[in-house]
Amino acid sequence: MKNRIILLLAFLLTSAVISQAVEPALGTNVGNKAPELIGTSNSGKVLKLSETKGKLVLLDFWASWCGPCRRENPAVVAAYQKYKDKKFSAGNGFTIFSVSLDKDQAAWLNGITQDNLEWPYHISDLKGWYSKHAAIYGVRSIPGNFLLNSEGIILARDLRGPALEAELVKLLK
Repeated sequence: MKNRIILLLAFLLTSAVISQAVEPALGTNVGNKAPELIGTSNSGKVLKLSETKGKLVLLDFWASWCGPCRRENPAVVAAYQKYKDKKFSAGNGFTIFSVSLDKDQAAWLNGITQDNLEWPYHISDLKGWYSKHAAIYGVRSIPGNFLLNSEGIILARDLRGPALEAELVKLLK
């Protein structure tokens, strides 16, 4: 009986250690579980990053006043159009969750329209560099992005143009 109790305790301790090792830490580094974001959309609706669960997601930080962001947007739009309905090893379909560091709502909305950012996930707290969303992710320069798998684990950071395309191709089923 004593041996069974010892074996049971050893099993339980081993299981606890393994389950903790498997669950990634919350953070913004590759391999971390991406922190939740909740914000107001361009249509006034509250959106959560976790609503994208199941898909491969590009969490994209940008602003309408940011020249490099606006020059990067055509590549982001092309990736979305090409891969949104594809199957990936890291998710079923591809989407983009945009976080704007704009202060002016009209400029933000015009940027979305002018650059054809057609995906449904856009949020901003309209606080510019004081954005709580940017603070959560430690974003200090834009454009900036994080590629998340279907479970919200960060696979890569700051993928632009050909690097984004190459990563998406690598993850195709």
